Amino acid sequence: MKIFTVAAAMLVLIAAPAHAQVNAKRHQGDEKKTEQKMPQVDDKAYKAALERIPEPKEKYDPWGVARPAEPAKKPK
Repeated sequence: MKIFTVAAAMLVLIAAPAHAQVNAKRHQGDEKKTEQKMPQVDDKAYKAALERIPEPKEKYDPWGVARPAEPAKKPK
């Protein structure tokens, strides 16, 4: 009887992940039906917004903090 109980427990543990995969595939189609449509992007408004961004006076250097400052150049 003890062997039968252990065998039944092993069978349940092996079958549980497979059962979860079957249920996940079955419900996958439901998500597509309830998906909300995203608003359409207005290209003209996007380009106008990009043009309103001011140009920086100095070029940004992302490694500027990691490098030591350059010494001032001496005129010859």
